[in-house]
Amino acid sequence: MHQLIFKKFEVTDFNDYFQLVSNEQVMAQITERAIPLEEAQVNYQKLLERNEKYELYGSYKVYNRVTDEFIGLGHVTLNEHKIEEAEIGYMILPKYWGKGYGGIIAKQLIELAKQTNLNILKAIIDPENIPSRKILIKQGFTSEKICEIEGLPGEILSRFI
Repeated sequence: MHQLIFKKFEVTDFNDYFQLVSNEQVMAQITERAIPLEEAQVNYQKLLERNEKYELYGSYKVYNRVTDEFIGLGHVTLNEHKIEEAEIGYMILPKYWGKGYGGIIAKQLIELAKQTNLNILKAIIDPENIPSRKILIKQGFTSEKICEIEGLPGEILSRFI
C-alpha cells in the first residue's frame, strides 16, 4: 500500500509544481501543452493565494511518506459561485502512472471534501483520459456531460458527498 502525505503547496515548492506543469506528457490531457516558466510562475502565485484563503480547500503536494519522493498534485477547489460545490483534480508524474496513485489521491481528496460543507464534487477530464475516468467512476462519480471547455474537449463528472 502506498503511504502518501498531502501537504499544501508553499512558496518553496515551486520546483515540484513546475516539474508537473512543464511536462508535456502530464499536460497532454489537461491543457494540451506544457506551461512555460513565466506562465507557471503566475499560476503558482494564484495557487498560493487560494491555498492561504481556505483551511482545507487548495492544492496539495503529494509525496511518498517512506521515500519522500514527489508524486504529484491533488486539489480541492471551491466553486465560489456555488459554495456547496468544489472541483477535485490531480496530476501525477509519468513515472508513477499505472501504479495505483490516482485512485489513492482521488479517495483522499474526497475524504478531505467530506470534512467541509460541500454537497457536490465535480471533476473535469479529457474524455480520452480513460485511466482517470475509471478512477473517478470507481470513486462514485458519474458522467454529467461531454463538452468543449475553453476550446478543449472535456468531460464533467460529479458525485454527491
